[in-house]
Amino acid sequence: MDTRSRRSGIDHEVIIVGAGFSGIGAAIKLREAGFDDFLIVDEADGAGGTWHWNTYPGVAVDIPSFSYQFSFDQRASWSRVYAPGNELKAYAESCVDKYGLRPRIRFGTTITEAVFDEDGHLWRLRTGTGDELTARFVISATGVLTRPKLPEIPGVSDFAGVTMHTSRWDHEQELRGKRVAIIGTGASAVQVIPEIASRVEHLTVFQRTPIWCLPRPDMALPRSVRWALRIPGGRTLTRLLSQTYVEFTFPISAHYYGTVPMARIAERTGLAHLHKQVRDPVIREKLTPRYGLGCKRPSFSNDYLATFNRSNVTLETDQIEEITPTGVRTATGTEHPADVLILATGFKVMESGNMPTYDLRGIDGLDLEKWWDDNRLQAYEGVSVPGFPNFFSIIGPYGYNGSSYFALIENQTRHIMRCLRRARADHATLIEVTREANDRFFQEMLARRGGQVFWQDSCALANSYYFDKHGDVPLRPMTTVEAAWRSGHFDLADYRFTRAA
Repeated sequence: MDTRSRRSGIDHEVIIVGAGFSGIGAAIKLREAGFDDFLIVDEADGAGGTWHWNTYPGVAVDIPSFSYQFSFDQRASWSRVYAPGNELKAYAESCVDKYGLRPRIRFGTTITEAVFDEDGHLWRLRTGTGDELTARFVISATGVLTRPKLPEIPGVSDFAGVTMHTSRWDHEQELRGKRVAIIGTGASAVQVIPEIASRVEHLTVFQRTPIWCLPRPDMALPRSVRWALRIPGGRTLTRLLSQTYVEFTFPISAHYYGTVPMARIAERTGLAHLHKQVRDPVIREKLTPRYGLGCKRPSFSNDYLATFNRSNVTLETDQIEEITPTGVRTATGTEHPADVLILATGFKVMESGNMPTYDLRGIDGLDLEKWWDDNRLQAYEGVSVPGFPNFFSIIGPYGYNGSSYFALIENQTRHIMRCLRRARADHATLIEVTREANDRFFQEMLARRGGQVFWQDSCALANSYYFDKHGDVPLRPMTTVEAAWRSGHFDLADYRFTRAA
């Protein structure tokens, strides 16, 4: 334990909640900035977050691997342009070992509550076993793709066969020769459906809203390419090209929809891809989105749409009425028998109980979940909320702009390190963003959203998780370059730094 922690009677100067890439990135930057007294806690038994929990067939990153990695630790060993999930999991574990983080991680530890001690300027965190951990600062690195969202469908608990969510895949279950029903056609379903269709007896896909599916520029990376990535400048150039592709694919096309016609061009590409992949015009019509591309995150696949040409695959678009012990019944009375029920129903993203994944109470017992309910989702630069001192989020409202999560992680940790370094220089024990700075940032975000794709009329048909219960889309309406610049140049006077008496 650091001498600062011993003198102040706290367990650690910093506790990071989450051992996914957000927590790993924050820990690496803490050590780099000279903050050595930290602890990472995670309820899992291994590192990787999303890539630890999601192991379903076909799981892979949905942007090029060259962008989905730390800028300071780029790999030349990816097997494909879009790396499979097991390689991302291995990358997480290798970062943990490379940067000496494993002794600083407590796996199998669930944080259930965090309460700010105003007298001591510290956080008291309660674990699932009833233990208490104390820290001067808390960094919330809980991801958004880890808490499975179960469907609110009558009878879902009465199904007599095997039920599993894509994020909790049971690899001991043999699907070969089984009748399988899968609910959902989001990003996870787009990956898993082509993988299992060829070996099941019959697959019924229940679709509420069709997804925009674009061709994926994926391929296995030959040895020559991996060699080229190792020469000076090879990875830098490849990353630059990849980042440019990612930026135009979502951040620019979604946030500048009114001025940059990228989304309309991509829509034509998506419709051409659909027409080329699906032979049956009736099925093709059912798979055609009725909302603008970008209203919800599009997917990229070269084999998802073509799966519906198979004779053993049924696309069902009627509303589900109930799940019976032996299958799924729709509103028209049709019952689809099933031996296995797969829930590809996504995650709790911008919902209560997920941001963060534990109860958080700040000054005067202020509850973060209630504060957001009363004031709408908001956080200064996506990092800090007034009334919750010494607490920072990697993935907070208006932090993520739709680019690579690694760009988000590096931007937000840069912001947090600036705050911590200033506090150390001033011998401050409390860091809190001012209400004025938070309000100014929130109003700026609202004022800049007019050009986003989300506010066109057709987005009302998207059933997108981007929209929270207030009707807002708390994504950051700016380019990744601007977000990076702001993380290093925001005015530190927007925070108050106080020393305990």
